[in-house]
Amino acid sequence: MKITFLCPHLRIAGGVRAILIHADRLAQRGHEVTLQVPAKSAVTAWWRNRFPGQVDWMPGLRARVRWVPEWSATRVPDGDAVVATSWRSVEPVAAAPVRCGRKFYFIQHYESLYHGEAARVDATYRVPLRKIVISTWLADVMAERFDTPAAIIVTPVDPAQFHPVPAEDDGKLRVLMLFHEYPWKGVADGLEAFDRVRARHPNLALVGFGVKPPPRKLPFAEFHENLPQERLAWLYSRCPIYLCPSWDEGLGMPAMEAMVCGAALCTYDNGGCRDYAIDGRTAVVAPRRDLDALAWGLSRLVEDAELRRRMARHGQEFVRTQFDWERATARLEVLLAAR
Repeated sequence: MKITFLCPHLRIAGGVRAILIHADRLAQRGHEVTLQVPAKSAVTAWWRNRFPGQVDWMPGLRARVRWVPEWSATRVPDGDAVVATSWRSVEPVAAAPVRCGRKFYFIQHYESLYHGEAARVDATYRVPLRKIVISTWLADVMAERFDTPAAIIVTPVDPAQFHPVPAEDDGKLRVLMLFHEYPWKGVADGLEAFDRVRARHPNLALVGFGVKPPPRKLPFAEFHENLPQERLAWLYSRCPIYLCPSWDEGLGMPAMEAMVCGAALCTYDNGGCRDYAIDGRTAVVAPRRDLDALAWGLSRLVEDAELRRRMARHGQEFVRTQFDWERATARLEVLLAAR
């Protein structure tokens, strides 16, 4: 098949990584896959196409990257399938000629919550493109709010990249949390929950990581800025607890990656986590934005070493066995080929 993905950018982000892995694996299976990416200008697009370079954080990408000044229906190439991957890419896909192939909308978050004007974003979910979502929660949103069915392909964790890595044992109990400036990532909630628990356990250490450092001093014992992809497994492995205070997530890949590396998860019920965070079995789950419950859940993992080990073991096994890239690629291939 000839398949085109309209990809919003090529910077490191969980959603973009999922798009690129899908594209790469489809290309590996013999399909002709193009990633159409908007550039800042026509000159920039021409230059990048004239002198193409690799995606430095994903070397060996087998899909073709094609830069365009902007997405438009006239720039979508002929093919068998074309895939919108964000609300802004829906209009050009919907308007593309029939010769461009079957039309899909790959949905990785309910973007109306935080990206763009809500009514305008909601309108894209009513466009008659075939929907593919990455979590059961997103499928429920599509069905309940927009009366549209959606196929589910939960994004797996790559075991070649994420796996337990031997770490130094210095006796410290570390809690790892992602830092992001988006308020809905819940960093303020996570900091408050951690402070409450540390008041009783002063030796507890909070470790932060993110693409950018905090703009102000926060109580991180250490912070890892823009850590190379190959070092993430080391970071996850040295922190026995992963704290996820996000209010809403389409899925929540960092939490899954941490679980595969052996961390016990404490999380809000953010929607997307329901496919892997089963309270009392694979994670400690607090109701959405219930700070008292989040702090209590974190304290349980800190104070009960056996519970922490059990959650880590069950969570690791669940994510590792339930979600597999080979099955995910096969499922996507079937959906894109379906008449």
